[in-house]
Amino acid sequence: MSTKVSPTKGNLMKIKKSLELAKVGYELLDRKRNILIRETMNMIESAKDIRQRINESYRLAYEALEKANMSMGVVDDFAAFVPVENGLSVSSRSVMGVEIPTVTLEAEKIDNYYGFKRTTAKLDEAYKLFNDAKILTAELAETENSIYRLATGIKKAQKRANALKNIVIPRFEEQVKSISSALDEKEREEFSRLKVIKTYIE
Repeated sequence: MSTKVSPTKGNLMKIKKSLELAKVGYELLDRKRNILIRETMNMIESAKDIRQRINESYRLAYEALEKANMSMGVVDDFAAFVPVENGLSVSSRSVMGVEIPTVTLEAEKIDNYYGFKRTTAKLDEAYKLFNDAKILTAELAETENSIYRLATGIKKAQKRANALKNIVIPRFEEQVKSISSALDEKEREEFSRLKVIKTYIE
């Protein structure tokens, strides 16, 4: 249902301008949505690849840990010597106005924190493999969070584009049609009135 607007030439010009802006806005939102969808599809493929690698990485790490436990007994005491990870930092970048995270994990030197006296190479191998899995986990966290935020951005852009396409633009078009029709009718009436006056004068 259209909002009633006075059928004047000034209002007609304003509504036509608003209609053009709404159409441009719709095109921009549609373009934004398509770019975000393309970016999301690329990230979904990347996430799929990382998940496959991370599954294999954790499998190998736990196998190595099991071998270390068998060769040395329970290695919990040695794990306590490995420092807590604090090299993780999170920033963000913008993709078409959508803020997505950038997770950075500082490269850490693989070191022997627990000494060589009571340990074996199997513990070293387990430690290295779990470190590799940690790096992949940070990468996967960045990718999956980015996918979620991009999907939210797509949903918002789609909602706004639909509102413009199905509500705002049709309403403006209806108002332009209604005002144009009213102005045409006024012109016809004015023409008829002038004709009658001319005939009367003659």
